[in-house]
Amino acid sequence: MRIELPPEPVHFVDREDERQRAVRAVEEWRGHSRPLVLSLRGPAGLGKTELARLIARTSLDRFPDGVLSVDLDDFRLDGVLDPGDVLAQLLGSLDVEPALLEAQFKARCRQYWNKTSQARLVLILDNARYASEVVPLLPASGGSLVIVASHGPLHDLEDGTAVDFPLPPLAERAAAELLGLIVRDHRLAEDPEAVRALVRLCDGLPAALHVAGRWVRAHRLRPLSRLIPELQGELTDKGVSGVERVWDTAYGRLSGPAALLYRLLAHHPGATFTVESATALLGSGQEACEAALEELDRAGLLDLRVMPGESGEAGDGHGRLRLPGPLRAHALRRSRSDAEEGEVSAARTRVLRWYVRQAQRADRFAAGRRLVVADVLAPVLGAPDVALADPEEAADDADRAARAVRAARWLHEERHALFACARAAYDHGLDAEVVALSEPVWTYALDHPHRADVVQVFRLAVAAAVRHGQNAAWLVRTRCQLARPLWESGELGDADRELASAEAALALLGDDVRDRKLRASVLEFRGMLNGARGEWAAAVSDFARSRDVHLAIPNPYGAMLQTYRMGEAQLKLGELETAHRLLAEAHAEAVTQRRERMSRRTGFALAGVLTRLGHTDEARRLYEESLEGARKRRSDFDQARVHDALGRLEEAAGRGDRAAEHRAAAHDIRRRNGLA
Repeated sequence: MRIELPPEPVHFVDREDERQRAVRAVEEWRGHSRPLVLSLRGPAGLGKTELARLIARTSLDRFPDGVLSVDLDDFRLDGVLDPGDVLAQLLGSLDVEPALLEAQFKARCRQYWNKTSQARLVLILDNARYASEVVPLLPASGGSLVIVASHGPLHDLEDGTAVDFPLPPLAERAAAELLGLIVRDHRLAEDPEAVRALVRLCDGLPAALHVAGRWVRAHRLRPLSRLIPELQGELTDKGVSGVERVWDTAYGRLSGPAALLYRLLAHHPGATFTVESATALLGSGQEACEAALEELDRAGLLDLRVMPGESGEAGDGHGRLRLPGPLRAHALRRSRSDAEEGEVSAARTRVLRWYVRQAQRADRFAAGRRLVVADVLAPVLGAPDVALADPEEAADDADRAARAVRAARWLHEERHALFACARAAYDHGLDAEVVALSEPVWTYALDHPHRADVVQVFRLAVAAAVRHGQNAAWLVRTRCQLARPLWESGELGDADRELASAEAALALLGDDVRDRKLRASVLEFRGMLNGARGEWAAAVSDFARSRDVHLAIPNPYGAMLQTYRMGEAQLKLGELETAHRLLAEAHAEAVTQRRERMSRRTGFALAGVLTRLGHTDEARRLYEESLEGARKRRSDFDQARVHDALGRLEEAAGRGDRAAEHRAAAHDIRRRNGLA
């Protein structure tokens, strides 16, 4: 059972009516192909998220497939939600491999419905703004429960399709009870009038009561009767009301470093952050940052409970933290009023360049040494590097692979921050940083294609290269990077125009090794575009010209890659003997170079040709090697296609039982990923 829930809160009071209504609604639900939807709504700070999680926990016995949880604010770009990206995360939580995600939104919806048609799970959708954001995310099963938390009403959901739970502020008695649980101090019983004054100050908001309770706990020697008037006087002088007053007071009592970090967290490029990225933002070293984070936690301005990672396990996100939306807004207001001149711009530039450097390191560790056009950034003062290990320094092959996987995972975990950094860098005229970020995003995109944010980063990189105007290598590389997702999404004309511009910029290059590799790269991209058009003879010519350049440099890896591409193109033309010769050469060279990924690709392609040539035993051996490698990598995508190929091979060889086993295995993989 997958449970995407953080540890439950220590204290939770009231909401008994809502909880009982939720239980009755679950018991009485008789839906068949539509889930039960519970809509929790009200202003920030009322405890909607914690109530949703509590309902989910108490309903687990009825929903054996577990709990999935998504904060929709994590998927907004300039306030607009991309539901396709949310579906990608949900399908990932349902064990669908990224390589098997459908590319188009409608197809991805069908994949999600297929995957959830028999599910019995709880789905929490936090921070919904419109019903139209929720509808595409509903499981296709009447055996599931969806709990939606929003600040305002979602009218389309309430119109007979959801059970509505408008949450009022806590009543004074319940608020006092919660304050007592938080503080557990004899002064509360001794001064009930002061308690009532403090409760009224918090307006019945649980979030504000937690902050106020921690503030009271921090001043244990003074009676409440002296604390409350002092606090009220300070708040009155500031002229701020409600929860803001409590947060302002907690902020006002922070040390200088903690207050600075609080202000700066409002400008963090990602919705979530780590201790390392917060350290880069603060710029004073990790020990100072850790002390400031702990102080913010004590003041009630941050929750240091680690968020669940993408596998649903607490801590799997490698220490990811989040400043909740209302507190982030408050921190931004404090920044606007209290920041010293240049404080924010310096922090933004520092954390942006830190992210660029970490992304460059992760790119090299995940993909190996390859052609890049951006300079590698130096370490950032006061911000240590993320603890990623270099695969080239590994003791053995297993350790080398594990290090590469960890680097690729870092790119995936930090993708939203990297996308935001690219936008910020472009807005602030940091063209070199935009181009530098586009290269790690390229590595990320090879495993996670069809993301709108990825295409936007490539567009920004092209725009930055054009605006800079002084680096021909940037112009060539960025336009090639943009061309590929364009032709993959069917925009062949736009892709052709990008490559034509890249080809025009080649005249501005020199004749060193990097520039010659860029020329070969443009030829390769032109061949791939011709292949996407079905013009395979032209593609063969392009790949051959690219290979000639690599051979002349010499660049053995590039030559091997183009040999492989030529073999695949010849296969498309029906030239089996030529394809066999080229793919056998590419496969042998990939093995010699210890390029595991290319050994896998070339071996699979070679086996396909051998099958068509009647060399069944040799093809079977290569397919089985590919299957074993896919199992070790836990690649469902590769396992399914190898099982398909083996099924066809065994059927042609008259081994029907073996063919049926492979077909069943492929079907089972696709069924698990919502594709069958």
